Amino acid sequence: MRKEKEKKIDGTLLVTVWILLGLGLVILYSASAYNGRVRFHDPAYYFKKQLFASALGVIGMYAVAKIDYRRLFALAPWFYAASLALSTAVLFFGSEYNGSKRWLKLGPLSFQPSEFAKMAVILFLPWVMEHTKGRPDSLWFMTKAVLCTLPIAALVGSNNLSTAIILLGICAFLIFISHPGYLPFLGIGGAGIGFIAVFLMMESYRLERLAIWRNPEAYEKGFQTIQGLYAIGSGRIFGCGLGKGLQKLGFVPEAQNDMIFSIICEEGGLFGACLVIAVFAVLIWRLMVISIHARDLGGALIAGGIMGHIALQVILNIAVVTNTIPNTGITLPFISYGGTSVLFLLGEMGLALSVSRDTD
Repeated sequence: MRKEKEKKIDGTLLVTVWILLGLGLVILYSASAYNGRVRFHDPAYYFKKQLFASALGVIGMYAVAKIDYRRLFALAPWFYAASLALSTAVLFFGSEYNGSKRWLKLGPLSFQPSEFAKMAVILFLPWVMEHTKGRPDSLWFMTKAVLCTLPIAALVGSNNLSTAIILLGICAFLIFISHPGYLPFLGIGGAGIGFIAVFLMMESYRLERLAIWRNPEAYEKGFQTIQGLYAIGSGRIFGCGLGKGLQKLGFVPEAQNDMIFSIICEEGGLFGACLVIAVFAVLIWRLMVISIHARDLGGALIAGGIMGHIALQVILNIAVVTNTIPNTGITLPFISYGGTSVLFLLGEMGLALSVSRDTD
């Protein structure tokens, strides 16, 4: 019986994750070598930290994939409560980096609770939906899901608006795939816009981002956006070659983080950018297949929530880099530098693999 279940793990999803991890580490090394050499006298500084986090994440992914996802699903309220507690702790004991208080220090390691919040919401909202009496097209069904998301989104959004937007996006996506109609989403969209507007008005620097987006050349802080666009344009069709880009040499600040897609475009050109997008498309497709073929509502919604998270984050990151939307500090999954991010992303992949073991 166990061997039969092992065979049913989605091999395409697993291979796609490994490809993304490999691509991410190669691209990260290329994008971060200059910053590592200048700041830490080690061109492989960021690469080694990401490699360590990826190795831990792979172990976690396989461990989670071995567990029946229903066991973790039953613990969803506890994960959500832990996420609320950790996000609250950041407000009082968090460490600042680049003016943002988003990290908790655990000895020599730092931890970003907002990444854990994404995984907690992906588990908790399906749990709420499965335990809500009534039809999925009822107003109470949708309201309950939104009300359960707002507390964690508000806590995280106080110092990390981009993650709050993703949490709300995951909520909207899960309601969308569980709801048979379309009209109520106009109201949900309006409520989401209102929520974001309130957070924008709470801090002047957030409103400034809107002005920079409209005219980046008029503001000193628009430098990153402009240099990112220069990198995209200079890549043309096939790019200048891996490791040969110029914009990462101090022109695009923190090139290994949010703006890493611009370095992909510069060094890989349109071909390289489309290749990365295609790999993400395969990942999203397999998550959709797992969601469709899951044997119960909980498994379908968990896989759907992971799919929504990945799709939303990829789309928003590329939109930011191309200046289609204002800069919100959203990273590119598996590729941008961030140990906590890759750790929990791989945890989500483990969840998806666990669901895939029990599909029709």
